[in-house]
Amino acid sequence: MLLVAIGCSDSKSASDTNSTVLPKSEQVSNSNNRIQFQDVAPEAGVRFSFRNGTTEQHATMLETLGGGVGIFDYDRDGLADVLLSGGGSVTDTQQVVGSPSALFRNLDGLKFQNVSQPAAIEGGAFYSHGVSATDFDNDGFTDVLITGYGGLHLHHNEGDGSFTDVILDSRITPPPWSNSAAWGDINGDGSLDLLIVQYLNWSFENDPTCRDTAQRRLEVCNPKDFRPLPDALFISNGDGTFRDATREYGIRSDGKGLGVLMADVDLDGDTDIYVANDTTANFLYRNDGRDGLKEVGLTSGSGMDRLGGPDGSMGTDIADFDGDGLPDLWVVNYEQESFVLYRNNGDCTFGDVSRLVGIEALSGLYVGWGTVFLDADLDGDPDLFVSNGHPNRYPFLSPRRQLPLMFANHAGKRFKNVATSAGTYMSTPHNGRGAAIGDLNNDGDFDVVVSHIDEPAAILENVTAGTRRWLRMRLIGRSTNRDAIGAVVRIQADDREQVVQVKGGGSYLSTSDLRLLVGLGASTTATVKVDWPSGMKQELAFDSVDRELVLVEPEDAVE
Repeated sequence: MLLVAIGCSDSKSASDTNSTVLPKSEQVSNSNNRIQFQDVAPEAGVRFSFRNGTTEQHATMLETLGGGVGIFDYDRDGLADVLLSGGGSVTDTQQVVGSPSALFRNLDGLKFQNVSQPAAIEGGAFYSHGVSATDFDNDGFTDVLITGYGGLHLHHNEGDGSFTDVILDSRITPPPWSNSAAWGDINGDGSLDLLIVQYLNWSFENDPTCRDTAQRRLEVCNPKDFRPLPDALFISNGDGTFRDATREYGIRSDGKGLGVLMADVDLDGDTDIYVANDTTANFLYRNDGRDGLKEVGLTSGSGMDRLGGPDGSMGTDIADFDGDGLPDLWVVNYEQESFVLYRNNGDCTFGDVSRLVGIEALSGLYVGWGTVFLDADLDGDPDLFVSNGHPNRYPFLSPRRQLPLMFANHAGKRFKNVATSAGTYMSTPHNGRGAAIGDLNNDGDFDVVVSHIDEPAAILENVTAGTRRWLRMRLIGRSTNRDAIGAVVRIQADDREQVVQVKGGGSYLSTSDLRLLVGLGASTTATVKVDWPSGMKQELAFDSVDRELVLVEPEDAVE
């Protein structure tokens, strides 16, 4: 069955915005800019492994999800720090025990110090999965939500290098099994709201024994054997507390959520939500700014694959992959299913172009988890990274450890997997899970941090050679939430415009650095336009690049 997408009203097209065209500069060939990464975790001082409990010889659904990554500057020293969730284990007496998470302070770019204990952020009271970091109370310091089975930590950043768990004071009720989470301002009041997605109704009381078909060994069960758990939306009261608005905003309860992001999907000035579900249709909640959220996954064409069936979706991200000014949705799925690139048609509908751009033929043998758009070679086109690994103990069609994928974007028309030539880590199989990006050494390109199962986390330094230009941007909201989640930024360099967003959530169980970074090719000047979620508009011209811009929301709108 082929789904026909039905349009939504009040959406903008790429032609709705005007931009100034700067003189075309000399073009630089990209033939020598081969994407390269190297794992520097040991020498960088990051030695940490997510614990999933397989050594206890259980085969529960709990052990399959893995852990996440957070990249954020917790101490405001200008360097991005790294937080890795700890996981846990299942005991022989059928108890779930948590393991501490770890915060690594960035000392000088690629040297880190484990500061988990003095920062009081280890947690470990439950089996942890996700890391969702943002300044939820607009006080200028990044706070951290840790999700998992049996609890939540909401670590408030005290501004002195330490955190306090305020989950009880926040009035956020911990769901039974939370994993990915996303922050964004749903009602436009300047305070960040929170969507937490849940997975399955697994428990020791609902833990069937499953075995592999070949040798009848103990094996994890199929997600289809379990009912879903409902997602939960918490709306900020503006004073550090929240109210449960799940029913009020029509959040569905029939998805098996694993990935979530918040962004302005239809470019109408407010924050929408996309949820990646496992074995059930994905959700797209369109925010019309007046009547709340409307779930349009099926009618928009972004809820199913091109044949009209649900996928086993895990990680998700959003970016304008083809340079038409419209944000496109990306989802990674289970083996024998294509990873899906949904091209934005501009009328609140999407088309599956995975086959057209060469992704479908490459992705069917993989089980994808953490995934991010990043311009790895700074040519102005967002590339794609995917961490892969099989959740089963004894997979039949593909190995448990799998190669990552590094899709190089060729002018928005074709993607080519270049992982096998992108360094030792990329050409080696792993059991990957959460992944996040950030410019860890402030050298003007994206680095990647990956969490694994049965393997230490990786710090992938981007060592791609070349002389391409770049801009890194940190946005600070005033009327808008301080992290500026939901802001849309247009960068005009020579005859090309790039459109990027500050988004909440994305990837899988992880939070990437909220600073935006764009490659400019050979351009040495740029014009930056910001559409703030408050409605403020800002335009600035820069005659030098290769630097970080701090963009503060203006008090008065720019006409």
